[in-house]
Amino acid sequence: MMSGNALRDLNTLPASERKNDSSSKGNFTKTCNGNTIENVEELQKKNPSSVCINGGETINAAVEVANSEVEYIESENLGDLEDVNTCLEKLLPGLESKDWVLVVETLNNVRRLSIFHREEMHSMLGDLIPLVVKSLKNPRSAVCKTAIMTSADIFSAYNDDLIEFLDPLLVQLLLKSSQDKRFVCEAAERALEVMTTSVFPMSLLPKLQPYLKNRNPRIRAKASMCFSRSVPRLGVEGIQEYGIDKLIQVAASQLSDQLPESREAARTLLLELQTVYEKSNGLSTTIPEQPEMNSWEHFCQSKLSPLSAQAVLRVTNIAREGLVIGS
Repeated sequence: MMSGNALRDLNTLPASERKNDSSSKGNFTKTCNGNTIENVEELQKKNPSSVCINGGETINAAVEVANSEVEYIESENLGDLEDVNTCLEKLLPGLESKDWVLVVETLNNVRRLSIFHREEMHSMLGDLIPLVVKSLKNPRSAVCKTAIMTSADIFSAYNDDLIEFLDPLLVQLLLKSSQDKRFVCEAAERALEVMTTSVFPMSLLPKLQPYLKNRNPRIRAKASMCFSRSVPRLGVEGIQEYGIDKLIQVAASQLSDQLPESREAARTLLLELQTVYEKSNGLSTTIPEQPEMNSWEHFCQSKLSPLSAQAVLRVTNIAREGLVIGS
């Protein structure tokens, strides 16, 4: 079940944000107190006023310059820490700081610890995750995107150990992947992809399922894509254990969704389920001469409403006929 806070966050999707945020320039590694930040502080002294853009959105000029000066470090380019114990001691205070520069630096240290010292940081996850979520909500792009990248590294490092902390992370990543600010959206999509390949699907799918019915169509689409990517990782036995009848009902409900991403994810999932069903029942994937009682068609008709079964069979039959014609 989703937490109450997660649901409240999900129901308050922020208004469209600016699209013209470009990818960052400059350098923002451990030397985050160097010329870049000094230049921003100097600009703040010279021009502390805010500027109005897009007919009403107020943005501080120095904030925008600061965001554009940040370099987002890919995981493979992160180096190890020299003093692990000191870094661990400073993690929570650093993430709670009001100094956004320190927060970004600390987030990158969380990433380093996830990659190089996962065991040492493991016991702190319960205190750490809420602070990462807080950074995901931060309106400053530099903090938000670094927190997204941190989430991806945490998924890679801790896998199923994150299940009990997953809801607030998941809702924020779905929100960020659905907004208009492209470079934040793309980072969130990558983090969701890492999540679906890192967290065991038997645990992840129940977490994703409520979002498939969310009132925001973009949230539904992102959740559908995650769900569709996660199911094949169950394997044939895992899909049977989870319940192929439950999965086909989920996929069928997404076939008529508003956005094409949801519909395409549903089609992909249905083809996977058809293959698994026919393999597990010893059926041929070619068109049978006489449908049997355990056929895919009969299965769909027995588990779905007539209209839903018709829509599902239309999708899977077209794919099957294409396979036969191409063979």
